[in-house]
Amino acid sequence: MFASVNRLSRGQRWLAAIAVVLVLLLVWFFGVRKPAEKLPPPPNPWMGPTPVHVVKATKEDLKVHIKAIGNVAPLNTVTVRSRADGQLLRVLFEEGQQVKAGELLAEIDPATYKVQLDQAEGTLQETRAQLKNAEEDLRLYEQLLTKNSIAKQQYDKQVSLVEQLRGTLKNHTAQLDDARLQLSYTRITAPITGRLGLRRVDVGNLVKTGDANGLVTITQTQPIAVSFTIPENQLVAVRGAYLAAEKASTALPVEAWDRTEQSLLATGKLTTLDNQIDTATGTLRLKAQFDNTDDSLFPNQFVNARLHLSTLDGAVTIPIDAVQYGSKGTYVYVIEEGKAKIRPIKLGSLEGPRTSVLEGLTEGEQVVLEGIDRLWEGKEVKVME
Repeated sequence: MFASVNRLSRGQRWLAAIAVVLVLLLVWFFGVRKPAEKLPPPPNPWMGPTPVHVVKATKEDLKVHIKAIGNVAPLNTVTVRSRADGQLLRVLFEEGQQVKAGELLAEIDPATYKVQLDQAEGTLQETRAQLKNAEEDLRLYEQLLTKNSIAKQQYDKQVSLVEQLRGTLKNHTAQLDDARLQLSYTRITAPITGRLGLRRVDVGNLVKTGDANGLVTITQTQPIAVSFTIPENQLVAVRGAYLAAEKASTALPVEAWDRTEQSLLATGKLTTLDNQIDTATGTLRLKAQFDNTDDSLFPNQFVNARLHLSTLDGAVTIPIDAVQYGSKGTYVYVIEEGKAKIRPIKLGSLEGPRTSVLEGLTEGEQVVLEGIDRLWEGKEVKVME
C-alpha cells in the first residue's frame, strides 16, 4: 500500500489535502456551530404617531397691503449754472451741504458789469437832462403859440422832440435795469432748498452761461418722493381706495422698507396715480411723498414700498408657513381626536408672515405648523409643546 501512496504525484497530494479541509469545515458548520438567534425587525418610524408643532388660528385686525419695488426720487433737481460770463471769484458752499433757497453759493468777478452799470446810469442822466430842456422849451412854445408869436409847425416839431426824448428815456431806463440785473447775476444763489452735490468748477476758472455741467447740483430731499408700479389687475382696488381717501380728505399710507424688508425706513402718503397704464409692461406708476426729515431715504435708492389699502377688522389669521398647496387648492392640517385632518381653506390678504383665512377655519382651531412633510389624512400625531 505504501508503495501505491508513494506513487501519487505531488499535485494529487495537494488535492487530497484540500478535500480533507473542506470535509472538516462542513462537519463544523452543520454539526458543531450553534445557529445565531433571530433579531426582531426594527420598528418603522413612519407608522407611529408623528410629532408636530401646532398654532391656533387667531382673530386680529389685518392690514391689506400692496407690495412693490420703489425708486426714491427727489421732488426737484436743479443744476446751478451761471447766468453771467466771467471769472469765478469765490465759492461759498461745501460739497454735500444743506442749503436754503436764496442762499449765496458763489460770486463772479463783477468789475465788467459795474462798468456797464455806470455807463447805463450816465446815458440815462444825459437823456433826462435833454428831456427836461425840451419840456421847458415846449412850455415856452405853448405860451408863444397862444400869442401867435411862433408858427404852429415849430410848436409841433417841439412836441415831437419831447415825445422822442421820452421814448429814449424809457429805453435808457430799461438798459439801466438790464445792467443792474446782469450785475446781480454775478451773485449765484440757490434756486431751491436742498442738498448740494460735488463741486464741478474751481475758483479762478472762467464760467459761461452756456456751460452744460454747471457749478453744482441741488436735490430736494425734504420732502422726497418714491415712485413704484402696480400690476394692471390691482388698479380697481387701488383706485377705489384712493378716491375714498380723497373724499375723506386723507391719503393712503405708504411704507418704505429696505431691500431685505426687515427695517422700516420711512412712512409717507400716496400723492398721485399716473394718468395711463404702460402698455408695454401692463403696469401703472404711482408716486408717494415722504417728509424724510432724518434723510433716511436717499435719491435713486431702491426700496420696498407697501401701500396700505384698508384694514380687515377681526380677521381669522394663521402663519403662511402652515398653508399647503395641492391640486385641489390650498389646505391646512388640523388636529381632530389626535389625528391629522386635511382642511381646505380660502385665503385672503397677506401681511408679513400671516395670512387671513376667509373660509375653512374658525378662531382657536389648531393648525399644524411643523412636521407637515410626514402627515397624511388620518395620520396619528403627537403634539409637541
